[in-house]
Amino acid sequence: MRIAVDPGVFVPRQRTAFLVAQAVRRAGPGAVVVDLCCGTGAIGTAIAAAAPGVEVHAADVDPAAVACARRNLPRVYQGDLYAALPERLRGRVDLLVVNAPYVPTAAIATMPPEARDHEPRIALDGGADGLDVQRRVAADAPAWLRPGGALLIETGADQAPRTAAVFAAAGLVPLVEYAEDATVVIGER
Repeated sequence: MRIAVDPGVFVPRQRTAFLVAQAVRRAGPGAVVVDLCCGTGAIGTAIAAAAPGVEVHAADVDPAAVACARRNLPRVYQGDLYAALPERLRGRVDLLVVNAPYVPTAAIATMPPEARDHEPRIALDGGADGLDVQRRVAADAPAWLRPGGALLIETGADQAPRTAAVFAAAGLVPLVEYAEDATVVIGER
């Protein structure tokens, strides 16, 4: 797929295809999908291409990311997590698909130069343990998911048990899926 990527917007990585695959497996006809922390909108765009008939919405806090994502998707909103979404989606979302920042703040300095020197810090920095944004996403997910809906988050393999615990604390039933170079935690409502 071709995805428009603008300067100052996080460049999608191949490992995120595992997150997309997990979402596509769960996306039935007419599913309402939200690509939260969307960056370029690559996740939502890939899901829409692989699962025709889904209704994709996307949101990001960064104005540059929102402008870029609007080149890839029709329904993109700007704001902080769920505050960006139309209220009519509350309780109707089948899949919340999220690639939130999950790098611990102190670990950013040890990342490869192509990431630490060229990616926007807002797209990398997940706080002291890397889970700050994930905690916020999980806490409010049950209000936005329909019964049987799921939250899917890309995370680090070493972080997955803690992410699963965050999901459980929010009332979601967690499942961890591992691939060779990617990890996704899924929480079902």
